[in-house]
Amino acid sequence: MFGLANPDRFLRFTRPLTPVLWGLAAILLAVATWFSFTAPEDYQQGDTVRIMFVHVPAASLGLMAYGALGVSSFFALVFRHPLADAAARAAALPGAAFTALALVTGSLWGKPMWGAWWAWGDARLMSVLILFLFYLGYMALRASIDDEAKAARAAAVLGLVGLINLPIVKFSVDWWNTLHQPASLLRADGPSMSAVYLTPLLTMMAAWAALFLAVWLTSIRTEIVRRRVLSIRARRALEA
Repeated sequence: MFGLANPDRFLRFTRPLTPVLWGLAAILLAVATWFSFTAPEDYQQGDTVRIMFVHVPAASLGLMAYGALGVSSFFALVFRHPLADAAARAAALPGAAFTALALVTGSLWGKPMWGAWWAWGDARLMSVLILFLFYLGYMALRASIDDEAKAARAAAVLGLVGLINLPIVKFSVDWWNTLHQPASLLRADGPSMSAVYLTPLLTMMAAWAALFLAVWLTSIRTEIVRRRVLSIRARRALEA
């Protein structure tokens, strides 16, 4: 697996894998969408229960993407590996998009359920908002520094700091009294929801995980090519 740290090997390995992931994501997304719309209304939430099939996967992928960003930032900062930096950079935009979608769908669900679009004192909502701000800060910091090496180091430090927020997001509903409901999937006594809702939810989570991997690998491959083009241009400029 560590052999994939070589950019050439990574490109060769992911060339056939990437289209497979795109195809798998499309198939799973179609199946999950069908499951979501054919699931019955909830006796308490009604049709708003379907928002869960978007909200929960979006929130989970937002956390997963930042985990990928943070771990990649660690390898980029400690071992100064360009592929790790490319992986961190590639995870930022899709991760921010998933987190933003989680915030929006959470607000859409919260209005009919809680009677409010937002609750500033809620630990889960605020920690997810902070996660989104870490994504924005990471991308803004990279864009604000012209020197790519300095931008990568500064962004890597910020990416590592943001990892502190991940357990806060996950356990906020256990550590504090929040409006947000407790965990429904990862529980010691098993999932608390019935199979009629669990099946579309897990299928949608698998679809979005495949989609993230497809986007992430495609972005890393694009970043590798971009850097090679810049390197060739710089070398030709010196030779001219």
